[in-house]
Amino acid sequence: MKHVNLRLPEDLHDQARAAAAADDRSLNSWLIAVVRRALTPEETPRRPSGDATAQASRGNSHAPRS
Repeated sequence: MKHVNLRLPEDLHDQARAAAAADDRSLNSWLIAVVRRALTPEETPRRPSGDATAQASRGNSHAPRS
């Protein structure tokens, strides 16, 4: 197992700790679950697939700046 030092803003840390407690997990265990979910394509329906509809659904309809 690898170790990672992660610095979080205090408000985000507090929110993550509360979410972990609500899920009856340690903060470390909760963060591992969140990262796994984020990296599993089947479980991330909001991840853009590269097509135009995915871009539009993210609100990326601004014209490029010149």
